[in-house]
Amino acid sequence: MKKLLTLLFMLAVAFSLTMPVFAQETAGGTEAPKAEKKEKKAKKMKKAKKEKKEEKKEEAK
Repeated sequence: MKKLLTLLFMLAVAFSLTMPVFAQETAGGTEAPKAEKKEKKAKKMKKAKKEKKEEKKEEAK
């Protein structure tokens, strides 16, 4: 009986020590795609503004 309890205890300890391996990434994994999306969105907005300026210049001529 004592060996069984020792075995169960060791399994519990081993399980608790290996859980971080299966944990989901939080801050590091999610911020990179958000930053890329922001950069792409900023580039699109900048490009759209530039195109609007060019259209206004062409209309003024």
